[in-house]
Amino acid sequence: MFLVVGLGNPGGEYAQTRQNAGFMVVERLQEKYGSGSWQKKFKGELCEARIPGVRDDGKVMLLKPQTFMNLSGECVRPAMDFYKIPAANLLIAHDELDLPMGTVRLKLGGGHGGHNGLRSLHQHVGPEYARLRLGIGKPDGKGDRVVGHVLGGFSKSEREELDFMLVGGADAVLAFLQDGPQKAMNKVNTDPKKK
Repeated sequence: MFLVVGLGNPGGEYAQTRQNAGFMVVERLQEKYGSGSWQKKFKGELCEARIPGVRDDGKVMLLKPQTFMNLSGECVRPAMDFYKIPAANLLIAHDELDLPMGTVRLKLGGGHGGHNGLRSLHQHVGPEYARLRLGIGKPDGKGDRVVGHVLGGFSKSEREELDFMLVGGADAVLAFLQDGPQKAMNKVNTDPKKK
């Protein structure tokens, strides 16, 4: 079984912010493959999905932590323990400042790069999990500008890239689940359509 987690913040005021790009990808997967509605569990919202071409009858758990970003690991670790999901079968979808808006990349392991959600996951899970990095671009300046950028909504020009990124992100998750991490990275990270 696999666990695909979208990182974000709960609440309507955050729903269309850049930091919620991870939520948006798993919501797309739930709309297409979910076998039910979101259920409150493990301090998050959980949904079972059935995805063709994935071992174990295509069973994949989709999870949106409702702990706020900096406590994401408190939701993910109990879900992994309950379903006995190893870190190798965990994929985290998250916003990425260090990639241009609309870019989609898959990565195995690594540091948290200052991302509060990944920092929490490192504390509770360790660093050896796959990441789906969803580019939101970087603002000019540092500090408060970065916080405002991450927690801000998408501009009109970014909205044109957003749908492209979410489709590409959902396709990248499918590639990871169906083909394995190496083949998926070769496909996603070199595909010019994924930037």
